[in-house]
Amino acid sequence: MPQVPIVSGIYTDGAGDVRVAYPVNLVPVPKNSGVSTGYLRPGDGIVQNGTGPGVDRGGIEWNGVCYRVMGTKLVTVASDGAVTTLGDVGGTGLVSMDYSFDLLGIASGGNLFFWNPSTSTLTQNTDPDLGTVLDVVWIDGYWMTTDGQYIVVTDILDPLAVLPFSYDGAEADPDPVTALLRLRNEVYALNRHTIEVFENIGGGFFPFAPISGAQIQKGCVGTQACCVFVEMVAFLGSGRNEAPGIYLGANANANKISTQEIDDLLMTYAEAQLALVKLEARNDRAHQHLYVHLPDRTIVYDHSASQVLEQVVWFTLTSTLVGFSQYRARNLVWCYDKWLVGDPQSSAIGYMTKDTGDHWGQRVRWEFGTPIVYNESNGALFQELELVALTGRVVPITAPADILDILTPSLVLDFIDQDYEVVYPYDVVIGYPTITTSYSLDGLSWSQDRTITAGATGDTKKRLVWLRQGFMRNWRIQRFRGDSRAHLSFMRLEARLEPLAH
Repeated sequence: MPQVPIVSGIYTDGAGDVRVAYPVNLVPVPKNSGVSTGYLRPGDGIVQNGTGPGVDRGGIEWNGVCYRVMGTKLVTVASDGAVTTLGDVGGTGLVSMDYSFDLLGIASGGNLFFWNPSTSTLTQNTDPDLGTVLDVVWIDGYWMTTDGQYIVVTDILDPLAVLPFSYDGAEADPDPVTALLRLRNEVYALNRHTIEVFENIGGGFFPFAPISGAQIQKGCVGTQACCVFVEMVAFLGSGRNEAPGIYLGANANANKISTQEIDDLLMTYAEAQLALVKLEARNDRAHQHLYVHLPDRTIVYDHSASQVLEQVVWFTLTSTLVGFSQYRARNLVWCYDKWLVGDPQSSAIGYMTKDTGDHWGQRVRWEFGTPIVYNESNGALFQELELVALTGRVVPITAPADILDILTPSLVLDFIDQDYEVVYPYDVVIGYPTITTSYSLDGLSWSQDRTITAGATGDTKKRLVWLRQGFMRNWRIQRFRGDSRAHLSFMRLEARLEPLAH
């Protein structure tokens, strides 16, 4: 049977554009298995192991300890999730954090704080020459901040002092400074439409000077909308008089990694919304992922997979069973041999795991589609579809044993539909998760879902097959959906077609 690609799908919109449907809560993995050159594995689940004093606002690993700001409190998080409050840094929204040899710096609510673990003290820099603090980095013994107009450094001998002339501006363009990043012992001042690079030249006043040949003619839309990624500066933004996109900047150049589909998605948000977006880098299991946390989902670029497959690879993460909603993992910190995360919607803290696809104990959906299946306008009957998958990794649907006597077959189906998963000592299995498929002949409207069971737990020989799947007169798109109870990897899709005679 012919093989149909599943790394990304296709759909259309009302404007007549052909759009790309990236996998949802499934991660493309380039690997030649003999069955295919790549597969889709389940996205990582999120397991709660602690609770903090408020919503997570940022985190960092320093000297083997995870520090986070939760609510208004600076805290440490232990390996078992235990939280210890260190002090109050005030403010709301995301924070910026960096560290020197002996101090941890926190930019929160427009103020700059320092935590000294040797004295267990939290101190605020109240020097009037500091101004509002939007972002902070540490470089060459200096703490550098920006208020959106100027770049300020503290005294090299006293981080609580700012000399009156220890500031400068990004002067190549009058656009405001939105963020600061340190890369290869240089400071990148990300403005709204340009990026300037500064190096330490010494001197009695402001010790940094711009490198004129390193300027990038694109800028960043917000303070958190950038990060260091694969030894480059990744950012969401644009040049002057340009629509927003996602770029990797290095050596005075900005290479665009957002596709037309990603750009179309970005255009659905106002600039004020994009200014609050956070970018994060995650190097894990041979993946180099760039997380772009949008208001109602997170889109992820995989640099390694893009290089191997020689095409730009994106996928989508979301924490919902229907449609899209905010992805509930933020501020990823590699510490204690695992990825620690916070929840943007609660005071929960936890870690990421590949053992489940649930987010904070709640089921989430997954979905992927195919490109257009086209038979040179001859049409075809779809006699059989088979998903080649690693089956047997499913979570059974259970119900309390003491109510089974009153359940009719229709009520059992209601329990399965409503996901009745209360755990009792004597629960019995009443069903297993399902996988559905539907098709579209125009990319806009979809057929009724056809459902099969994902198999039982441990049934690794289960074949996922749909028979008699209708026909197409011209072309057709197929999509597949399920939820995190069906914790499966998909290697390929095969279709047995019978051409229609004219």
